[in-house]
Amino acid sequence: MKKATLISQFILSSILCLLITACQDTSEHTSSDLKIDQVRKDNSGWPRTLMTSYGEVTLSQPPKRIVSTSITITGTLLAIDAPIIGSGATIPNTNISDDRGFFTQWSELATKKNLKALYQTEHNAEAVVRANPDLIIISQTGGDSALKLYDQLKDIAPTVVINYSNKSWMQLANVFGEFLGLENNADTLIHSFNQQITEFKNTTTLPPQPTTALVYYQDGTGGNIWTPESAQGQLLTQLGFTLAPIPDTVRGDLSMGKRNDIVIASGERFPDALTGNTLLLFATESPQEEAVRNNSYLSDVPAVVNNSIYSVGNDTFRLDYFSSRNMIKRLENLFKKSSSHKLSSNQ
Repeated sequence: MKKATLISQFILSSILCLLITACQDTSEHTSSDLKIDQVRKDNSGWPRTLMTSYGEVTLSQPPKRIVSTSITITGTLLAIDAPIIGSGATIPNTNISDDRGFFTQWSELATKKNLKALYQTEHNAEAVVRANPDLIIISQTGGDSALKLYDQLKDIAPTVVINYSNKSWMQLANVFGEFLGLENNADTLIHSFNQQITEFKNTTTLPPQPTTALVYYQDGTGGNIWTPESAQGQLLTQLGFTLAPIPDTVRGDLSMGKRNDIVIASGERFPDALTGNTLLLFATESPQEEAVRNNSYLSDVPAVVNNSIYSVGNDTFRLDYFSSRNMIKRLENLFKKSSSHKLSSNQ
């Protein structure tokens, strides 16, 4: 009898062990099914895991001291009220930045939240470490990417590498909202922004379509054309603009690396890239419009012939919630139905 009991206990133990192993295997399998930028969270809310191109990053509880090494991503984190305590910054005192190197569109909010500029332009691992973060965020692409510091920083705190070049600020807000436990904040913000988009569509008449959106080089020799995959292209599409096709013949300049958000067009290829009936000039103000009109090299470009050229503001080179909202207001003022368009007055 005792022997039978021992055998039964052994069998029961073996079955239990197999069940535990099976559960572990299932968990590991589920983990591997996560796609980049997807978040998995426990039924209780925590822990939460974000899949990045550098692997999974798991938080056991909401972070309290976030450091962003990307000034572009910082704007979105501020917008969803994330507990960000330090950020990388850009060159101070320019037409897009304050005296700390923070973007002007959210400079006031950064002051209210006591956000510290850890460094300006040159990424500094020691400054990040001194901030004592419990989460570090790095951009995978762009001029504000601190990817070269990843191996140093990943041992300091959980470190997320994320690509913002292929996302609108809303997509970025959704990812961080889910990962940081701020999904309600992100949802509320996005809902409010979508209402602004609806209002824009109801109160404006768009200029001649399709549109070429670009950053125009000051020397007039070329520009960076925003693609439909860019944050700028996605926002314009949401607002009802149709992006003009970019001919394959102007593609190929990879001096900034392989990117999906821009096409670099310069030299003899530049006029061929400007196929739209309207040009929207990003990262600049209205004086630049006259420079484009007077560029003899572009005299045959459709938008120049039509005199349909508009600047959308200095703060639109990198779009976050704040600069996107400012851009919509500017476009609304340009194209509101209740008043004559600049296009009409110039003809």
